[in-house]
Amino acid sequence: MSLIHVRRAACGVALLLLAVPAAGAQAPAGDPTARLHALFTEEWERRLRENPTFASALGDRRYNTMWPDLSLEAIERSHTADREVLRRLVAIDRGALPPAEQLNYDLFHRQYEESVAAHRFREFLIPLNQRGGIQTADNLAESLRFQTVRDHEDWIARLRGLGTQVDANIALMRRGIAERRVHPRVIMERIPEQVAAQLVDDPARSPFYKPFAELPDSFPAATRQRLQREAQAAIREVVVPAYRRFDRFFRNDYLAATRASIGAWDLPDGAELYAFRARAFTTTDLTPDSIFAIGMTEVARIRSQMEAIIRDVGFEGTFAQFLAHLRTDPRFYHETPEALFEAYLAASKRVDPELVRLFGTLPRMPYGVRPIPDAVAPHTTTAYYSRPAADGSRAGYYYVNLYRPETRPIYEIEALTLHEAVPGHHLQIALSMELGELPEFRRFGGFTAFTEGWGLYAESLGEEMGFYRDPYSKFGQLTYEMWRAVRLVVDAGMHHKRWTREQAIEFFASNAAKSEHDIVNEIDRYIAWPGQALAYKIGELKIKELRALATERLGPRFDLRAFHDVVLGSGAVPLDVLERNVEAWIAGRIARAGPAR
Repeated sequence: MSLIHVRRAACGVALLLLAVPAAGAQAPAGDPTARLHALFTEEWERRLRENPTFASALGDRRYNTMWPDLSLEAIERSHTADREVLRRLVAIDRGALPPAEQLNYDLFHRQYEESVAAHRFREFLIPLNQRGGIQTADNLAESLRFQTVRDHEDWIARLRGLGTQVDANIALMRRGIAERRVHPRVIMERIPEQVAAQLVDDPARSPFYKPFAELPDSFPAATRQRLQREAQAAIREVVVPAYRRFDRFFRNDYLAATRASIGAWDLPDGAELYAFRARAFTTTDLTPDSIFAIGMTEVARIRSQMEAIIRDVGFEGTFAQFLAHLRTDPRFYHETPEALFEAYLAASKRVDPELVRLFGTLPRMPYGVRPIPDAVAPHTTTAYYSRPAADGSRAGYYYVNLYRPETRPIYEIEALTLHEAVPGHHLQIALSMELGELPEFRRFGGFTAFTEGWGLYAESLGEEMGFYRDPYSKFGQLTYEMWRAVRLVVDAGMHHKRWTREQAIEFFASNAAKSEHDIVNEIDRYIAWPGQALAYKIGELKIKELRALATERLGPRFDLRAFHDVVLGSGAVPLDVLERNVEAWIAGRIARAGPAR
């Protein structure tokens, strides 16, 4: 019996009414596929115009001098345009489209339907959290190319516009105070330290100045001097004063207005918001209560496997004592950031040659390993992935946290690398970007339940690739799986069942060998991002369920490389679409060869 019942319908009847054409409207004449793709192209261009930093990160230089327009007027215009897209979309006869285009139609409809539905919750009034926002806007430079004089001039122009961007954030946050749509105080107390990194007396010490610290030797000396002079002027005249305004607003006005509570339930429409986000992030109709129950079941299952390893290594003590042993024994930690970074590099290189055993198709785009920037490292997670540029000008990057190496266990490195780099996020996202026959919104977008479900599933492939031979490393893999099972419990616990932050930390710490520093950062991440943490385990369970189904139905004809190619071959899709794809592949193989004997 399926553990995860995926969605089979749209978000709801009330929302579907938004997509009905106005009375008397006539569907434009023309080929339905051509009209559909014209709409895709038009909307992709709008998305890039409205999100110029996203465009820049993809490698599109057309908007390199701009920041997004965050005014309430611009946000409402975008919402109105989204509603209009839905009206235009249903004017296209879906039944006249070929099957592949019907899928494009359905995914496009779902994307805009959820965007329109989300607008009522007004989360744009909370534009930052401790993991990023205007206070860390300099991180955008990590995703940009600084190869030409024009690239550097564009960055200076962006710096000149940063004051308007900061003021727009302040305006949104003031409106958020008025509507009681604010983050909990416990996570907002992390922000002043991040803002402080921007309040420099010497412009050359600003994080925004990094692209000018070492300019290409190919630039004439006079050009290098001019660029550095203009960058320092922009930082001194615009950037630093803007952050001083933000710092005053944040300390004097915003912090006092933040919530003592931590759960989404305490926001206006909080219960509806969390149920909506649970559906959206998991692409299922699972309720918060059912997600909580699945999490408890998974915690118990994984706990039994962890206890078996404790017995196998001959540890004499309780589960809690073993976790304390892992957290405190120096042999499980590197002493320096440099040694920790080398360990991540080594693990990455060990994975690469094993991929051909499990995958028929591999991405052309390579990936690299980088440290997480110092300004955010104390407040963010152990690692994350940054996608390549769309034009192939920048590789994907696996960012690793080197802050306090004594809190980063060696036994987690293999599982983390498999998740964030390959065969996890880089392999899946780079392959998706290389599916040139798909429209851009599918190649560069996707659904969190798939992308993060795949990342967690990728961790489980370690044994088949020759990893986790050390029992502590295997315990680390189970710790990571337990971590995602715990997420189901604590996320729903805090945002739906009204758990306290202390309850969530205690439940996490009593079931997983993550360090206390990581546990606190993780819990605070879930507080700031309700529902996102639910996607990982739900997606992984569905992929494993489909692999088990294919193995059973195909018997000796089951080909793991072909199965993985099918799972990844349509990009990041909702779980119901993934299920249909795999079931069609199974049926096709059976039809070609007859049932297994």
